[in-house]
Amino acid sequence: MKGLITNAMLKKQPATRYGAPLYANVKQMILDRIHSGEWPPEHRVPSENELVAGWGVSKMTANRALRELANEGELVRIRGVGSFVAARKGHSTLFEVRNIADEIVERGHIHSASIVRLAREKTSCAVADALDLQAGATVFHSVIVHRENGIPVQLEDRFVNPAAAPDYLAQDFTALTPNAYLSAIAPLSGSEHVVEAAMPSAQERKLLDILRTEPCLAIRRRTWSGRSVVSLVHLVYPGNRYRLESRTGATPDKV
Repeated sequence: MKGLITNAMLKKQPATRYGAPLYANVKQMILDRIHSGEWPPEHRVPSENELVAGWGVSKMTANRALRELANEGELVRIRGVGSFVAARKGHSTLFEVRNIADEIVERGHIHSASIVRLAREKTSCAVADALDLQAGATVFHSVIVHRENGIPVQLEDRFVNPAAAPDYLAQDFTALTPNAYLSAIAPLSGSEHVVEAAMPSAQERKLLDILRTEPCLAIRRRTWSGRSVVSLVHLVYPGNRYRLESRTGATPDKV
């Protein structure tokens, strides 16, 4: 994250709007700076304490302004670090099975990943049924956090059929995504998607570094190669950092 707060910046009082509550004026001032380009993506905006000291507003007013801007996707708040102007939302095609690392690189950004879990374990009945395996069969389980320019944008919780990818656990998934690896050894022939809005669990909040009240987009996806189910993956995206897109039929310029 970049951007420094200067005394001159704090002296710029929010432009008041007749009849608007003070927190709304503070929000608008911040939006004016963002939309004008004065505060570019990843720029650190004044903290609650800086707003209180610089503009004479209450801590409650400052907190509400920053909190609402974060909920609206204008800011990214990172605990213990500060609030930053949000980059333009990353996006992923809804029903196309793409490599998130490729999507991030195409936007000119940096992809990184951290491994939370990579293990062999006995499957539950639900996972076994999804993978067309017997209950209690051995599966490979990985949990990975994907980041864009250091900010978590996707939590990937994946179960893999060992028969389809016997060397799965030996891979370095900080250098190669599971999607890229599985696509290479078990080429995709079909997929199934379930998409829903969801509130994050405690673990998801911690791994994605988001607030309890921040909604998420969740995708449950099964993939096949030939007649075999290869993997079952649950993908969670913070709602204010990512969007999913879908397009069908001919676009106007191609009709």
